[in-house]
Amino acid sequence: MSENKSVLQGFKDFLMRGNVIELAVAVVVGAAFTSIVNAVVKGVINPIVGAFGSKNLDNYQTCLSTCSVDKKTGLYVDGIYVLWGSVLSAALTFLITAGVVYFLMILPMNKWKARQDAKKPVEDAPAAPTEIELLTEIRDALIAQRNGTSAAPGAAAAAIITQKTQQ
Repeated sequence: MSENKSVLQGFKDFLMRGNVIELAVAVVVGAAFTSIVNAVVKGVINPIVGAFGSKNLDNYQTCLSTCSVDKKTGLYVDGIYVLWGSVLSAALTFLITAGVVYFLMILPMNKWKARQDAKKPVEDAPAAPTEIELLTEIRDALIAQRNGTSAAPGAAAAAIITQKTQQ
């Protein structure tokens, strides 16, 4: 029973995390945006491409084997044919969608995040000593210990020397 409760609690935490809500909003906006892009491709792009041939990209096709053509519609009715116009239309829809999402959503969001990160205060923590500096401190502390002088070693060197003398 407790295992089921923990699974349900984990699922509830997952749902309430916020990422799921953002994802749901993104799916709804994406679906609405896709219909807009489809309308632009069918209403604007297809007629422009249609100026060179058929007005509907779905009518562009090529026969791979013996095909007979319907005299009224100009479409292939039997045989093996490739509907490359539909693929071209889908590719244009994808490129337009990707371009709009990138230039109108991703790029401005990245710039906004960069501005927010630039506004954050820089931490004034001292830089950690480099390996060379630590080794120099240890060397100086070991020389001082060997000579019997009481030169104060750095904190890192003192900790290492203390460990060595305890062994």
